[in-house]
Amino acid sequence: QVQLVESGGGSAQPGGSLQLSCAASGFPFSTYYMSWYRQAPGKERELVARISPNGTTNYQDSVKGRFTSSRDVVKKTTVLQMRSLKPEDTGVYTCHAMPRERNLAYWGQGTQVTVSS
Repeated sequence: QVQLVESGGGSAQPGGSLQLSCAASGFPFSTYYMSWYRQAPGKERELVARISPNGTTNYQDSVKGRFTSSRDVVKKTTVLQMRSLKPEDTGVYTCHAMPRERNLAYWGQGTQVTVSS
């Protein structure tokens, strides 16, 4: 069955770092776009980062230079390295998978990230 299993969420101080991982199974990982979305209370869900099947990355302007998305085809895992965290980075982060054909999507369970002093 299709699974997106997230790990690494938690709390951090402003200026600190966290690393989120998403382990994928049950679909052809190497041909899928892998993305991270986040949603804060009272805010709309937003795309934070996306990595294409060939490794091209895109980032929300607010996280450029601070967050890095990567993927490991052998491990079927995508990682979001978050550095220089800010309180406004707080929210529920969710892993997302989408094929090149963009005709379906899989979602992880979501993991809470809290940045506060």
